[in-house]
Amino acid sequence: MMRYFSSLASTSLGLLFLTGTAFSAPARQEETLSPKVIVVAGWENGKDTGDAPGEYQFWVERLHLDQKVTIHGVKTQVLRRNKDGVYGIVLKDGIFDLSALALDPKFDLKKTYWIFTGISGIDPKQAAVGSVAWARWVVDGDALREIDDRKIPKSWPYGLWAIGADKPNTLPQDPNHYGSVTDVAELSKAYPLNPTLTDWAYQISQKAKLSILKLSDKDKAEWKNYPEATKAPKIMLGETLGALRYWHGEERTQWARDWVKLWTNQKGRFVMTNEESQTNQIEMRRLDKQELIDLQRVMVLRSGSNFCLPPQGIPAEISMGNEGDGQVVAFDNNERAGEPVIKELLKHWDKYQNSIPSLAPKK
Repeated sequence: MMRYFSSLASTSLGLLFLTGTAFSAPARQEETLSPKVIVVAGWENGKDTGDAPGEYQFWVERLHLDQKVTIHGVKTQVLRRNKDGVYGIVLKDGIFDLSALALDPKFDLKKTYWIFTGISGIDPKQAAVGSVAWARWVVDGDALREIDDRKIPKSWPYGLWAIGADKPNTLPQDPNHYGSVTDVAELSKAYPLNPTLTDWAYQISQKAKLSILKLSDKDKAEWKNYPEATKAPKIMLGETLGALRYWHGEERTQWARDWVKLWTNQKGRFVMTNEESQTNQIEMRRLDKQELIDLQRVMVLRSGSNFCLPPQGIPAEISMGNEGDGQVVAFDNNERAGEPVIKELLKHWDKYQNSIPSLAPKK
């Protein structure tokens, strides 16, 4: 019997030694971080500070996002933050680390407000380069049917139409097709944002003073068919269309206008186009379903860096990608329009932590 107990004791001590549980102190629990606001940018030129700006740099410098915080399992990106609880991240290199951030146990994002920001192509029918728009919907322009425009029926405006429909500018009726109107919440191509929060942010941002891109007489003449394009930049409400295809031109712009109206039941208007807004919204909806974030606290703020169609007399293939000085003005105005909203959230955090802001009812 003595031999049995001796052997058992020896084995137990060995296991305790190997697992490190015999005499080691309890592990220190990591501090839970609860960001008040997270600014999400799509890309940055070079470094986050001190060089030529991209979508992120003005936010980092002006909001003093000086401290870096790592995300578990992510090597290429970090969060930046300031002492007031404002965080920022740039989703560079095409890597979307929003899920990694939400799944990192040291973060509690359930009461975090989000501003998805960045530059876009802007419809000259709506506003000038440098203008900024708060989106009420983000519309997905990816999954659709397409044939060569040179082969379309004479009555069609273009060769793009919804999967499940039989022609352009009609919604699909078959419930088995992606984008069917039978289940708008799950399958619609328009992702609605909280209208109460969006309207509030739009009103708060009106106090921002925007930078102006000076136009030459030649510029004004080229855009004479689009009067809004030659006016001063403005802050507005308007929809963002996200599509991985980098499109450009009058015909595709008309498709974008029609597509946004189609999927928002004629309530939305196309203003901005970019390549990542739809992807971000799909991911945020997945995180909301897992109760990791609150989708009602998500905002989308885009600024126009160039027009999505060419000026009069310039071929589309030459005009495409020619942002000129518009990029820097768009970077600048995006942050200018968003900063008052962030400051207002911080100023009244005791209220907005538990209650999403809204406009006072009209008397």
